[in-house]
Amino acid sequence: MSDRKFNVAVVGATGAVGNQMITCLGERNFPIKSVKFLASARSAGRELRFRGDLVPVEELTEKSFEGVEIAIFSAGGGTSEKFASVAAKSGAVVVDNSSQWRMDPDIPLVVPEVNPHAIAGYTKKGIIANPNCSTIQMVVALNPIYREAGIRRIVVATYQAVSGTGKKAIDELFDQTRSMINFLPFDKKVYPHRIAFNALPHIDKFENNGYTKEEMKMVKETRKIFEDDSIGVTATTVRVPVFYSHSEAVNVETLKPISAERVRELLLVAPGVKVVDDPANDVYPMAIDAAGQDATLVGRIRKDISIENGIDMWVVADNIRKGAATNAVQIAEVLAKEYL
Repeated sequence: MSDRKFNVAVVGATGAVGNQMITCLGERNFPIKSVKFLASARSAGRELRFRGDLVPVEELTEKSFEGVEIAIFSAGGGTSEKFASVAAKSGAVVVDNSSQWRMDPDIPLVVPEVNPHAIAGYTKKGIIANPNCSTIQMVVALNPIYREAGIRRIVVATYQAVSGTGKKAIDELFDQTRSMINFLPFDKKVYPHRIAFNALPHIDKFENNGYTKEEMKMVKETRKIFEDDSIGVTATTVRVPVFYSHSEAVNVETLKPISAERVRELLLVAPGVKVVDDPANDVYPMAIDAAGQDATLVGRIRKDISIENGIDMWVVADNIRKGAATNAVQIAEVLAKEYL
């Protein structure tokens, strides 16, 4: 990066992803001149630690963005709808982690390892969208395959951690598990069914076509990121009793023949990917290993024996880090280095 430093704001700073964004900004030595942490009125006055200092949390208002050059949002779609444009009009470039802007044709949807060139489109509205967590890790793993052999169709089943729903879901899994192993009654408030020792094929609301909104996010976002509406995508998203890291069984049908060995070679040098693939010794990506990492772990790479140009693989990533906070900070890094 250049020697220039930036005035940065983190919106939704007290949430799980917001906290991780603050951590990532520190870990990655983002060039910060000043930092501002913004949240709701009830969180104002709290102090969060950043690079050894305690920084007070301020209430988010329409005047919060004066002098801010980069604003990283993780406060939900309603907050983004209300305040992202306000921040942009104040002169900040917004990197937004909600679903509010992802499919807006005038707003780039970016995974830096896949389509960093799209960041240039931020000038239209002053906003860059961060994709859905399950989409991010999948396209990071598929990008080398797409560039070499093209993709006709993707079939994906996800196994998503409860942290994707938020802190209340983490607490619900913990409380239900503790209650069940002690033969005590339990509550279910976050999910429509018990999540402990269960798997729910239901993430977000169901749409008229029988898919959930989460599944359709993966369909639409994948095509937008690859800039290729010809790719067929079908998804089944499942919530599982895991605290952190989403896992995905990904089946891809390529346009050109490609071997599992060649896929492994491509992934070994792909940015953001760590190949974990030695099944003979029980080595493959697991949620407990991905937690706390920024890399997307890929393993179980093999030829699909049911179709001519098919590859199967297992993809795992920390949904709070690469699936949200780290990807947003990486976008901000490219923005700062190449465009501001």
